[in-house]
Amino acid sequence: MSDFDYDLFVIGAGSGGVRASRVAAAHGARVAVAEEYRVGGACVIRGCVPKKLLVYGAQFAEDLKDARQFGWDVPTDCRFDWNVLRDNVLAEVDRLEGLYGQTLDSHKVTVFRSRATLIGPQKVRLADGQEISAERILIATGGRPFVPDFPGSEHAITSNEVFHLDALPRRVVIAGGGYIANEFAGIFNEFGSKVTIVNRGDAILRGYDEQIRDRLLQISMTKGIEFKFNAPFRSIEKKADGSLTVTLENCDSIEADAVLVATGRVPNTAGLGLEDAGVDLDEQGAVEVDDHNQSSVPSIYAVGDVTNRIQLTPVAIREGQAFADSVYGGKPTTVDYANVPSAVFSHPPIGAVGLTEAEARDRFGSIRVYTSDFRAMKNVLAGRSERALYKMVVDEASDRVVGLHMIGPDAPEILQAAAIAVKAGLTKADFDATVALHPSMAEELVLMK
Repeated sequence: MSDFDYDLFVIGAGSGGVRASRVAAAHGARVAVAEEYRVGGACVIRGCVPKKLLVYGAQFAEDLKDARQFGWDVPTDCRFDWNVLRDNVLAEVDRLEGLYGQTLDSHKVTVFRSRATLIGPQKVRLADGQEISAERILIATGGRPFVPDFPGSEHAITSNEVFHLDALPRRVVIAGGGYIANEFAGIFNEFGSKVTIVNRGDAILRGYDEQIRDRLLQISMTKGIEFKFNAPFRSIEKKADGSLTVTLENCDSIEADAVLVATGRVPNTAGLGLEDAGVDLDEQGAVEVDDHNQSSVPSIYAVGDVTNRIQLTPVAIREGQAFADSVYGGKPTTVDYANVPSAVFSHPPIGAVGLTEAEARDRFGSIRVYTSDFRAMKNVLAGRSERALYKMVVDEASDRVVGLHMIGPDAPEILQAAAIAVKAGLTKADFDATVALHPSMAEELVLMK
């Protein structure tokens, strides 16, 4: 018998932690998980899943208007009820949390609904004082929203609280320029709120291709979203009626009913006892790990956003799987971080994989760039001027497609399949040799000249 209570103790039952736990258990390990909030993690509970459901709800605002052009007798006074959508989304989150719990139970993983902290390289302490030993410990605590320190910041909400609003705010100020900021800007704008994005920098969606992010900015402004650039927050003042005054640098103050701070996420390592256990953290507080997810302490590993590699749920799942297969399954596995696809569920959405045009020029020098700038058939009949933009980046020397970037209806759905081609190293000639699927938006990928 082992001298330890468990073979593996996982701190955090998010996507990465749950995958690592159930796979390790399936390989025969005795596994326990501690989760202080809810099983499922940020993605399921207060992240990509409930957000995507809000995105679906918001899209109906345009679809209902467009339906009239397609012969449907839609009343002009359609009313949106935030409380109905909010409660239905939260009910779905409850259902999914239950399924995650059932998955752990079916694999005989012990779940402690408690905060756990390290008190040594192979021991943790639960909030009730119980101490548990494990041969290995996996840190999978994810990240948390970063809120800058300024007067009145306590009056702002983050992506943690936005799903629980008692009422739909009439005026929303969103701080940040990343994917969370732009996604919720589109959501609230479609629901009828007056939305202003305030960014301390001079661009949105850094890391995405410049043409694509410029197109989103143009479309968003056409839809009525306002943008304030180079405008750091000075303060938020709450008035007697509950409204807020947002004071900014370099521009006028803004009156709002809600302020959403979406200025990035930081690794959730504070107070875990990692430093005391000898675990090296980087300057952002992320756990430093090697290619096999092992920290500076041989018995302690980490996966997911807490390592600050690529903050995407599917990446955390891959890392959790790789850890469990490597350590308990006898199948040494590492995660390939090249050509990881990503999406922004803005209105319209963005899909991207591989290198941007600027990155490709820096790496290869000589490249070819192909674009397709078009109106989707649905938008044409609906009378919408909104245009989609697809962009393909090709290495001149090898003809290999090294980047695909898309903005338009269903761009992420199309991009997922196209990402396989980029990952496989297919060439522009391979795309050209593929017969178009007509009529579709996706066919533009094989018709670029």
